[in-house]
Amino acid sequence: MTGKRPGKATKLAHMGRNPARQYGAVNPPVVRASTIVFESLEAFETIRDHHSGRGRDQARFGYGRFGTMTTASLEILASELEGAADSFLTSSGLSAITTALLAIVKAGDHLLVVDCAYLPTRTFCERLLTPMGVGVEYMPSDSDAAQVAARCRDTTKAIFLESPGSLTFEMQDLRGIAALAQERGITTLIDNTWASPLGCRPLDLGIDISIHAATKHFVGHSDAMLGIICCNEATVRPVHQMMHALGQSAGSEEAYLGQRGARTLEVRLAKASASALDLCQWLEARPEVDRVLYPPLPSDPGHALWQRDFTGACGLFSMILAEDHPRSAIASMVEGYDFFSIGASWGGYESLVRTEVPVRSAVPWTDKRPILRYSIGLEDPADLRADLEAGFARLAAGG
Repeated sequence: MTGKRPGKATKLAHMGRNPARQYGAVNPPVVRASTIVFESLEAFETIRDHHSGRGRDQARFGYGRFGTMTTASLEILASELEGAADSFLTSSGLSAITTALLAIVKAGDHLLVVDCAYLPTRTFCERLLTPMGVGVEYMPSDSDAAQVAARCRDTTKAIFLESPGSLTFEMQDLRGIAALAQERGITTLIDNTWASPLGCRPLDLGIDISIHAATKHFVGHSDAMLGIICCNEATVRPVHQMMHALGQSAGSEEAYLGQRGARTLEVRLAKASASALDLCQWLEARPEVDRVLYPPLPSDPGHALWQRDFTGACGLFSMILAEDHPRSAIASMVEGYDFFSIGASWGGYESLVRTEVPVRSAVPWTDKRPILRYSIGLEDPADLRADLEAGFARLAAGG
């Protein structure tokens, strides 16, 4: 080793694996385990007393639900990428969000949630946290520190962010909000799925917990469900305890697919984000389009914050059409695509499209024009552009 800290690409290629322990195999094996046996009663009791026996050297595991060499490989890699004290794998992105929130808030606490949060996050807050006595309040999607400060109470325990936000891609002032929260002893959490650790390291900005739907960029091939919670030193223990209380774990097969996909994360994101920016710039000039929602665009309201805090992007963006159109015309437009499939996920190698109406509480969404969200994959951008152009022709024909 040279003593110099390795770059992102090197970390992606080498962290979280140890061929010497794997009989020379490059990749960590898929360890399928429930029962773990021990050579002595003392060894067993040591693991039992620590519940899981988590060890960053992958050497000690107490029970299959607490992790294996396979799950540890991705947790170690995620921690390296995020600069986290420790990371935890869950069964999905939503389970990572719900586990992290339950680890921090309890009955009587006040929770601030950004208005543009992923819809299932809002559903969890409204169907579980509110009934259990947590005061959930939504704040504007483009909140800065002053707006957050105006909503904080003595009982405010946590602030949940998503920057950029789902579907409409508003940016929040992460540095300012994190500084405010630290002054007041408030825990900050962020859904960092869009940027990935390569595009943003929220813990470096002062955020406490960074969460990923690893189903998207980490897995990268649309074939596994997975979540990751990346914690700073102060939040490792409560998240770890909540993982056990809820019985949270990730399957070894899914963890293997996550760490395999992560090895190509940088090259996939570079390709997808470059293609997305090219297409967004083209779409901005189209008469059928009123707005393209993508923070890397200089015209985007959140561009300055993105430029300040982010080092990369991904292939996910939305556009608002210039006019309202009947559903039949929208259906004709999207159903006729050759390379954009209709689907709810994103971050895979294939391009996707979906329509959706934003759900907002703090600032109601009043624009009735259709919003279309696109996930750009690894196809040739020229083919995607031709596909979009043909779609506009179908839209003009009215279905």
